[in-house]
This record gives sequence, structure tokens and C-alpha cells, in this order.
Amino acid sequence: WSGRNLIDCMYAGAERFGWKDRSRRDGRRPVRGGLSPDGNWMVGTGMAAATYPAMTNPGSKARIVFGADRIYTVQIGAADIGTGTWTALTQIAADALECHIEEVRLQIGDTTFPFATVAGGSAGISSWGSTIVAAARQFRAEHSATPLAGVETTTETPENPEEDVYSMHSFGAHFAEARVHRETGEIRIPRMLGAFSIGRAINAKTLRSQLIGGMTMGLSMALHEESFRDNRFGHVMTHDLASYHISTNADVQDIEAFWLDETDAHVNPMGSRGAGEIGIVGAAAAVVNAIYDATGVRVRDLPVTADKVLFR
Repeated sequence: WSGRNLIDCMYAGAERFGWKDRSRRDGRRPVRGGLSPDGNWMVGTGMAAATYPAMTNPGSKARIVFGADRIYTVQIGAADIGTGTWTALTQIAADALECHIEEVRLQIGDTTFPFATVAGGSAGISSWGSTIVAAARQFRAEHSATPLAGVETTTETPENPEEDVYSMHSFGAHFAEARVHRETGEIRIPRMLGAFSIGRAINAKTLRSQLIGGMTMGLSMALHEESFRDNRFGHVMTHDLASYHISTNADVQDIEAFWLDETDAHVNPMGSRGAGEIGIVGAAAAVVNAIYDATGVRVRDLPVTADKVLFR
């Protein structure tokens, strides 16, 4: 492994979640069917592990041009789908060029720029960032630290020989508390917490947003999302947000995410690993495990709805 800190995620997450301080009946261990103080809600806790491959896609290219205004223009045909690409790539470029962030003008999202691979599989920043770092290093090697106006460099994503040596993954541990109403079967998830191992954090604010967003998707998968197909024609019948339910503000309560302080130098020159999907993986399992702890009912087909916990 290039880095495998799953157990550290479990211990750190358990400590922050308060795992050993959960509601206890016999003074030794939690039991299923613990009740809330008002006696109406069955309370349980659950956790699940998570892993997702740390991928870097080959084929991207980046161009760096030094202008008369003393600004480095960095061009790459990447896309920001709302995950903070603008911010993260600007930071990576400034770090690699050893200049102030104000001296970098990032240009993305245009097919006239050098080709970039897809924004998916938690591989965007790793792929594009590696390409920009390679371009920056080549630029400085060709034009020194005091370049002339108008000089430029274009570079492709370099091969990473360590991919043949190491297995590269992000890891995480999800924790959830569930409350199930004794009479109606209504399910509430008052809190979720995730602890993650994703290498170096490029930007803490955008990283946290991605992780808690993924955890929200996992909550939605566990409790709400369900597709129905018309078997005669193969059409999906739940094809709008009136019939295909997703978690909304009222469903999402206390969700928190944090990550280990680490760097994975084997994956890419930034020391980071993908952090998009790892917030989703394991979140639904943690919720279902918490429901099982509360009710003693093991649901194996999602979503978990009131009828599944009341009539089994």
C-alpha cells in the first residue's frame, strides 16, 4: 500500500464520535433497542469502513505562459463541476511555480485549452494537478526563476512508475446515530461523522464540503432513493424529484468530517489522494448498521423505509 491508515481512521473517528460513551443499559456494552429519554424513539449507533481507489488518469496536457504583466497563465481543459477545481489547481500551480497565488491566472473549461481527462472517479485533481506540476517544473527548468515575457511550456501528464509498485487507495470510517420511532417506524439520523485518510489536503474548506456532501448522498441512499422500472417497456418510472426522493435540509442534521494529517508521496507530486467518492462509500452502511442496533431489524435492500422496520 502507498498508505493504509484505515485503523487510524476508525480510532480517531470513534474517539470524536464518542463511541465508547454510547447509551448503555447494563454498564458494559450497548444493547439493541435502547430508548430515548421520552421512551418514544429506539436509539442505535453504527459504523462502517470505506475505501476508494486513488487514480490518476494519463493524457492531460497543461500550458504555462508568462506574460508581460508578470502573471503566469496556466491553461488546461479541465472542468469545475462544483468541487473546487478552480481553487485547488490555482493553489497547486502557485506552489509548483514557487510564486504568490495572486501571480497565477488559471484558465480551464474551454476546448481551446490543452486536453484534460474527465472529472470523475475522484481522479480530477490528481490527474490535472500532476500535469500542472510537471509543466511548472519543466517551465522553471527551461526558463529559470526569472522568465522573459512571452515564454511558454506545454507538458503532458507524466507516468508514475510507483503505480506498478503500490496499491493506492483512500480510506475512511463512518459513524452514525439512528433514532426509529417505536409506533410509526419514522427514521431520523441526528448525527453522522466521518474520519478519512486522503493524503495531503489541498484546500481544507473545499475538501470538507466534498466529504460532507458525499456523506449526505450516502444518507440519501440509505433512507430515500429508490428507482422503479416498468417491466413491460424498461422505462424508469421514478424519473423526477416528486417521485424519486432525495435527502433535503430537514433530513440532514449534524454531519461532520475530518481527515488525518498525512501526505502520500507515492500517488502524485502533491501528496494527495482523491476525496470525492470516499465520502459516499460506507455512509449508507453505517446508517443501516445504526438502524439495526436500534431495532434489531437487519434490512438488506435499500432504502430503509418505515414498513421494513415495523413489519419484519
